[in-house]
Amino acid sequence: MRATGTRFEQQAWTALERAGLVLLARNYTSRYGEIDLIARDGDSVVFVEVRQRAGAAHGDAAASVTPAKQARLIRTARLWLAAHPEHAWRACRFDVVSFDGAAARMRWLRGAFEAE
Repeated sequence: MRATGTRFEQQAWTALERAGLVLLARNYTSRYGEIDLIARDGDSVVFVEVRQRAGAAHGDAAASVTPAKQARLIRTARLWLAAHPEHAWRACRFDVVSFDGAAARMRWLRGAFEAE
């Protein structure tokens, strides 16, 4: 399962890098959870959750980033910013990169949700 996640994270990163983002961290872990990718997009820090679903029986992959998951990502992002004060002044954005279906169609949702 981890190998599959790593493969989709790499696919997501390839697309983000092509779009001009600069990688700051991968798989940042805190007591609240993990952020798959952290990047800089201009003057913004972007926290990226990568999700994959082969079937649509339970909704698309992006829909699996529930409000509870969002809250954990926000808490983890705050810890990352506290540990990296050189980026604390930057605007922040939470993106979701999803891969759906057998063909693993990629969708990049910029600003998928916001911190309160």
